[in-house]
Formats: sequence, structure tokens, C-alpha cells
Amino acid sequence: MSGHAQEMTEGKRFGFGENWSRFLTTLNDERIHEAEESLTSMLGLDSLEGMSFLDIGSGSGLFSLVARRLGARVHSLDYDPQSVACTTELRQRYFPEDSDWKIEEGSVLDRAYIESLGTHDIVYSWGVLHHTGEMWKALEHAAIPTHSGSRLFIAIYNDQGSKSRIWSKLKQLYCSGAVGRFLVTGMGSTYFFLVCLKEDLLRLKNPLTRYRAYKKNRGMSIWYDWIDWFGGYPFEVARPDELFEFYHKKGFDLTRLLTVGGALGNNELVFKKR
Repeated sequence: MSGHAQEMTEGKRFGFGENWSRFLTTLNDERIHEAEESLTSMLGLDSLEGMSFLDIGSGSGLFSLVARRLGARVHSLDYDPQSVACTTELRQRYFPEDSDWKIEEGSVLDRAYIESLGTHDIVYSWGVLHHTGEMWKALEHAAIPTHSGSRLFIAIYNDQGSKSRIWSKLKQLYCSGAVGRFLVTGMGSTYFFLVCLKEDLLRLKNPLTRYRAYKKNRGMSIWYDWIDWFGGYPFEVARPDELFEFYHKKGFDLTRLLTVGGALGNNELVFKKR
């Protein structure tokens, strides 16, 4: 049994790839366009033509696809075999037999493997490194395949103190088995629905607008993002200032920062290697 399969069996890991495979049934041109807009906006680039793009934790494969559509040579990797399958499916759909899009199973925690990948113009890891079980080691390894001028784009869950610790326990419960999944999904979806409803009503907004417009959030699906959140384990968090200091000492300058303002979610940071 592989390390990933063993962790799944023992309830130590969420089935990210299984969730992504369901998300792919909703993928369309509109979602791809929204994902493309979010990537170019954060990177400050209109095109990736002639650049190399390393996607650490490719998940559904959506952003590897976007990078390839923007002209980059893409190398996608993921620890989850089903995520690798999802990325492979997208390549087959949109770029069959493409020699400029490589996909493989691999772990960011394997330093020798990461060192074997060479360097890339853009290293991208959105919402991944905090799910490895060794986040700071993963953050360190993500800096390895870069050279002077490389951009490193990461997104890491915001540290909410005690709230984050409570969510960690709930995620563990979700991964413990069918009963845990049922309880956490029920409680979590009810909680999110009521919080969002209260927020929309206080702002005099139509509550349905949030759900209709969610695809504009990087082309994602609100339901599959919720499931990812409920079960996303291992789970670690960090403050933006901690991430800034960590990478600044490694020779990176922050070029773009998008935070969740102390709330739940991912803080997005783009660095450039000096």
C-alpha cells in the first residue's frame, strides 16, 4: 500500500483527488476563463509564453491547464494519485499528446525529488502546502526549484488562533469515517449557509447572488470548496507576516499580497526571487 493510500485508510488524509474529480464535472469555458483572469492578475502578467510553470499540488489540474493555455511549459505534480488522474484528464481534453505539459505523482516533502526538477520561472502552489503534514518543510522545498527572477505564488490558510484549532479537530473527525463525514458536512454546511445568509441580509444583498457568482472566485465551485474545507486534513495555518519573513530570509521579495482580512480562508502571496 502506498503512503497516500495508507494515510487515507488510517483517516490521516482527506481524499482531495476524489473531490476534484467531482469538480471536473462542472468545469466549463467560463470557469477556465475566471481561473485564467485570477492567475494573470496575481502574477501581473498577461502571457506566460516562453516561461516554465511548476504546479506543486496540481489538484484538479485547472491551473496547470490555464498556465498551458497562456503559453507556459508546464510540469504538474501531486501526491494524490486521483489528483494526478484529474490533471491527466484535463490534458487529454485540451492538449492531448502535448510534450510541453508533463504530469507525475510526487511529493513536495521529498527534497531529492524536488531538486531533480530543476528551476522554473513560476512555481505555483495554491492551497496545498498546508495539507502536507509538514507545512514549513513544504514551504522551504517550494523555494528550491527557483532561480533569480522566478516568481513563487503560494496560498496558505490564515491563522485564526483557537478557531483554527477547532477546525483542525473537525477535519480530523471528517476523515475518521462515514459518521464523521456526515456530522461535519451537516454541521459545516449549515454553519456556512447561516453565516453567509446573515452577512448578505445585513448588507441588503440577494443571498442567491453569492452562489451564482462564486465561479468568479478562481473558477471554483462553492460546494466542492466547502467539502475541501470540511475534510481538508492534514491542516496547518500561518499568518501573512510569518510567510513574508520566512521567504524574505531566503532571498524573496513580496510583489503581491491578497489577504482574507483575518477571516477564514487562504492568504495569497506572490514573491520574486532576488
